[in-house]
Amino acid sequence: MKKKYSDDYSIQELMAVFLSHDLKDGEIAHLGANQPIPRAAVLLAHLMHAPNMKISQSLTISNLINEPLPQPYSEFFTDWRRARWAESYRLGHEVFSDVKRFADFFFLGAIQIDKYGNINLIGTGNNYRQLIFRGPGSGASAVASTYCKRIYLISNTHQKRFFVEKCDFISAVGWGNGGKNARKELGLPGGGPKYVLTPLCVMDFEPETKKMRLKSMHPGVELEEIIKNTGFELVIPSELPYTEPPSIEEIEIIRTRIDLGGTLRK
Repeated sequence: MKKKYSDDYSIQELMAVFLSHDLKDGEIAHLGANQPIPRAAVLLAHLMHAPNMKISQSLTISNLINEPLPQPYSEFFTDWRRARWAESYRLGHEVFSDVKRFADFFFLGAIQIDKYGNINLIGTGNNYRQLIFRGPGSGASAVASTYCKRIYLISNTHQKRFFVEKCDFISAVGWGNGGKNARKELGLPGGGPKYVLTPLCVMDFEPETKKMRLKSMHPGVELEEIIKNTGFELVIPSELPYTEPPSIEEIEIIRTRIDLGGTLRK
């Protein structure tokens, strides 16, 4: 049966749908705080093709396929009904130390991302004691980027000041200084970053050099706009598709079951 695509969707909904396609049944998803796009992606995958997925959030691990979905994003840490639905729960101090056991993949944002997928959540400037801009801090990014099987990097904007040649500081290692064995040489067991999603495009990493590579442009975006707003030279393939739009069914599920408040459309 031919998929029927929606012509009414936001860029954030498009990003969530793209991510959902890459999540597999039976995996453990770890959701961090204030991540509406990853949250929608995980729940959409869970409802559409991954009924055996376990979702780790709010100190609990649950399968929600036969349970009410979690409440809106603002109630991330206060909806204690999750504990009732949960198959297990953890103490607060265990959340980050055990991420290697409780997550197959993780989603990370950043204030800087370089051409090898290293990220900076610390701040900008030459002196960490006198930062020009102070970020939120590394949080779980170092642990997650070290141990998870794959990482998805998500940026809500696509500008040169975010996509830089070299991060001022590194809070989570992607592909280090490049090369297909970069992580092995650094002793990092996890799989590293797989995709980078922005409002303009999807990027991945060229296998031999691990330099960031353009994978697809979102509908309506021109290649020149992406190049102009990236602070390093992207690897650009000879054939460049547009990102697949969401289906009518996917948008309906997002808006009627996952994102009733319209966070992804604001």
